[in-house]
Amino acid sequence: MAKTADMKAKTDDQLSADLGELKREAFNLRFQAATSQLEKPSRIKEVRRDIARIKTLQGERARAAK
Repeated sequence: MAKTADMKAKTDDQLSADLGELKREAFNLRFQAATSQLEKPSRIKEVRRDIARIKTLQGERARAAK
């Protein structure tokens, strides 16, 4: 999806919105995998990594705000 540099340019609200979107997509991908309708299995890995990137960035910002 997006590079880390692009994510760093976003506001906290935008990151939270992206995180919600990615979690919804991850759920849908898991559901498709369970019903054998998944077209691109590698997308699951991409989405999980993007979620981790956002959470890491949010944690860094929270620690920096202290």
